[in-house]
Amino acid sequence: MKKTFPLSIEGKNPARLLEATKHEIRKYIKRERGRALPKDVDFWDFDCKFGATQELATPIHLAEVTPQIDALVQAGGTQFYLEILAKHGHRKQRAPDTPVEE
Repeated sequence: MKKTFPLSIEGKNPARLLEATKHEIRKYIKRERGRALPKDVDFWDFDCKFGATQELATPIHLAEVTPQIDALVQAGGTQFYLEILAKHGHRKQRAPDTPVEE
């Protein structure tokens, strides 16, 4: 997904537009995670970029997408660019003496 999301459209409530945008992003991620995994792949990982425009977009972690959107809205932004690309994820071996957190 490479898309510029407007945060203000005439005739639409900005709060509802923001929630619809977040819903679209979550739906895309859920759809990508539901795809069949290729052999030797443990999970779907994502490369993300976020910024006010495509030229200003910087890499971020997937968990930072919603907080970044909220911060942009608080700062008075009118649009944002989001790029989310699925990639193959591989689990790293844990050291045998590392305790498992519960």
